[in-house]
Amino acid sequence: MNDLATLWATTGISQINAGQMLMICIGLLLLFLAIRKGFEPLLLLPIGFGAILVNIPGADFSAAPVYDSVGHLEAPGGVLFYIYQVGIETGVFPLLIFMGVGALTDFGPLLANPKTLFLGAAAQFGIFATVLGAVALSSFNILQFSIQDAAAIGIIGGADGPTAIYVASKLAPDLLGAIAVAAYSYMALVPLIQPPIMRLLTTEDERRIEMTQLRPVGQLEKVLFPLLLLVSVALLLPSAAPLLGMFCLGNLMRESGVVDRLTDTTQNSLINTVTIFLGLGVGSKLSAEHFLNAKTLGILVLGMLAFAIGTASGLIMAKIMNRFSRTPINPLIGAAGVSAVPMAARVANRVGLEANPHNFLIMHAMGPNVAGVIGSAVAAGVMLGLVG
Repeated sequence: MNDLATLWATTGISQINAGQMLMICIGLLLLFLAIRKGFEPLLLLPIGFGAILVNIPGADFSAAPVYDSVGHLEAPGGVLFYIYQVGIETGVFPLLIFMGVGALTDFGPLLANPKTLFLGAAAQFGIFATVLGAVALSSFNILQFSIQDAAAIGIIGGADGPTAIYVASKLAPDLLGAIAVAAYSYMALVPLIQPPIMRLLTTEDERRIEMTQLRPVGQLEKVLFPLLLLVSVALLLPSAAPLLGMFCLGNLMRESGVVDRLTDTTQNSLINTVTIFLGLGVGSKLSAEHFLNAKTLGILVLGMLAFAIGTASGLIMAKIMNRFSRTPINPLIGAAGVSAVPMAARVANRVGLEANPHNFLIMHAMGPNVAGVIGSAVAAGVMLGLVG
């Protein structure tokens, strides 16, 4: 009987608590959204699986290593602990993801219509508005967020998962799980969140506006742009250089045309491998003791507000630009200023087609969409420079 009691005590069933059960269910929900609904499956699947692993009692997937008084290793850490330490705490995984995104990005639409850079910049207003909102919650003692927490939460408004993870790992590692889940959840829900805001802030006539065809962009422009972007931003804002540097490196490899093997590796095997470990590392922060608290709910609400404000800001800026532009600008492309590439551009194109079947906005929307990636990286650099 004693042997049976000892065996029972070592099982996960005997040790599991309500919080762990709930977090395992949340992990299963993330897997359902990834597999059944197709919501950001490349990251929600490993994040959801990591959430299940880290909440299995007794498995110690995210346990830290144990050392004795003289520094000898007594018990090794769990595999998720090392994945997080090596790739996320150091910031390596988000930077490698950014290099892959750069290798997949075409700056042509932005270079063909440089005015759309303002739309990407305007959409970042959601980030700074949310920082103020988080500070206000702390001021009224509703939820306690430090200025570093507020800065990390605000980045959700850029709809850029790797940037949100990078900033959270530097400023608020204890909130990383909630911030990452919020960022990728809202990115996945772009087709549901953005259209109502688009229709609310634009008229039917505005949504029908057809834009003139973009000019062709030469290879020389595409090669010079990432170099000029990196140098100009890095000199003004060095804290943004890591993110933009890797982004520009990936893009330069793509546009130079002389390192096809490196470009292919970056676009496929490298970014795919890193995505797996990034998702598992984020999932390791979804333990019940870290995730189930009032702050998590506050982060989810603030993240939604940040995303909505960013979308609205891009739309309003596009409406203003249309008033003063010689060539017509469809305000819908302003919503693509958030950096959910290319999903936000596709949503803008779809809503435009609903109003006018001859209105193809996808390439025009890619300009502010790419500008949003640059804008979110710059906003992250500002946050890290001010409060890091």
